Amino acid sequence: MSAHPLPPGAAPVATAVLIVNLGTPDAPTADAVRAYLDEFLSDPRVVRLPRWLWLPLLRRVILPRRSPKVAHKYAEIWLDGGSPLAVYTRRLAEAVDARMPELRVVHAMRYGRPALAPTMRALAAEGIGRILVLPLYPQYSTTTTASVADRIAETPIDGVEVRMIGDYARDPGWLQALAASVQAHRQAHGRGEVLLCSFHGIPQRIVDQGDPYAERCEATFRGLVDALGSEAGDCRMAYQSRFGAGKWLQPATDATLVAMAKAGVREVDVLCPGFPADCLETLEEIAMQNAELFVANGGTRLRYIPCLNDAPAHADAMATLLRRELDTWA
Repeated sequence: MSAHPLPPGAAPVATAVLIVNLGTPDAPTADAVRAYLDEFLSDPRVVRLPRWLWLPLLRRVILPRRSPKVAHKYAEIWLDGGSPLAVYTRRLAEAVDARMPELRVVHAMRYGRPALAPTMRALAAEGIGRILVLPLYPQYSTTTTASVADRIAETPIDGVEVRMIGDYARDPGWLQALAASVQAHRQAHGRGEVLLCSFHGIPQRIVDQGDPYAERCEATFRGLVDALGSEAGDCRMAYQSRFGAGKWLQPATDATLVAMAKAGVREVDVLCPGFPADCLETLEEIAMQNAELFVANGGTRLRYIPCLNDAPAHADAMATLLRRELDTWA
């Protein structure tokens, strides 16, 4: 999304950065999870089925069955300050704000709270005239990034210009931060025979319809291997978190780990470069479920490399990315 330049002689406009993540339940309870999943899975960007078919199925069948199970999973990873995604997103925004004292940096969620639209309106009420939105989706997809753009378009605010960063899959500072996290983890915990980069999957048909997500994941993977240089070793990529019927992007993370274990790989490191903050999909799905699966099929150890979360290198990279974009917004 773009903005018009200031007219000659105009006073500078107060600017804010809005960092947006996917979202999370308010509590690890069935009711809270149900409310969150209802909002998330009702988005036609996320589930592309006819509303008349999908919504009754979601609300009458899927949510009553799935919400208690998912709540139990959240309870296993919940932190004192909330879900890991909520805690680390808030801390990252605070860290970026400390690095950019010339403007306001706040955060919001596409689903759940703090909600995107009310946060934008609150910034406008403070006198903010420009909002630069950074969705924490490194790889653009119509299933994620475009949904943030949808909500922005649905929230026009008089006198406020909005611009959105659509992708940072090949951002050099962010890739260097990822590479440094891999190196630091190896130094502290040892090094597996394979580094598996696990990205969130999407249905193959969405890619076939023109979604660039798979290409952007591959670009991140190549960039990370380049950033690791001679320390890359055996690096592979796969896709996790399949939901529902139909073919999803391949290879699947769980199937890849099983194949590795059966082929004689005993120790594997797993990094999730599409997730800026640890969440259910990284801490429960990878570090717990997939770790158990790997060992059950002959592996010895799966080392999960945490997301960048609120690490200083992550905040530095995001601040640099934001300043670069702001410099073009004359």
